[in-house]
Amino acid sequence: MYVNIGGGYAVRGEEIVAVFDMDNATWSRITRDALALAEKRGEVINAAEDLPRSFVLCEEGGRKKTYLSQLSSAAIARRRG
Repeated sequence: MYVNIGGGYAVRGEEIVAVFDMDNATWSRITRDALALAEKRGEVINAAEDLPRSFVLCEEGGRKKTYLSQLSSAAIARRRG
């Protein structure tokens, strides 16, 4: 099953590793550093048309991807089923 994460993007449900709320998760320096490293590696995809409210960690065929989404983490979790 595919999960719509906003911005015209959908990812396979089984490829989602975790969904994080941007406001809560980015308080941690470790999380900010991890996001910066993912961006440096070209693993970040901006699916947000506005400011991102959450980010979705995925592993697709052995490759890691981080999607920035304008949807809340709760909305994405509901869509996952």
